[in-house]
Amino acid sequence: MAVEQALRAIAEPNRRKILRLVQDDELPAGEIASHFQVTRPAISQHLRILKHAGLVTERREGTKRLYRARLEGLEELRDFLNSFWEGRLQLLANAAESKERRQQHDNG
Repeated sequence: MAVEQALRAIAEPNRRKILRLVQDDELPAGEIASHFQVTRPAISQHLRILKHAGLVTERREGTKRLYRARLEGLEELRDFLNSFWEGRLQLLANAAESKERRQQHDNG
């Protein structure tokens, strides 16, 4: 999965809502569509984008297509976003330690 594709996929509010709907349950496309006031073809397009980005899986059961969040894809996205926070938190910790050392030096 390309992180860029995943970021583009989740930039759209309806796709984020779809991910929330299928995060714990496998749902047919028709049931997913029933939660929206857009056309079924629009939901199908959103599902294709999410699938292409590696964020959902699709399974056929008879004539139904069932969708579920792909945890591995979501983990890759989470890891990418966390990498920004880890660096920021380390910078914050370093700045706090440096400030404390300066204060101790000034007071002692």
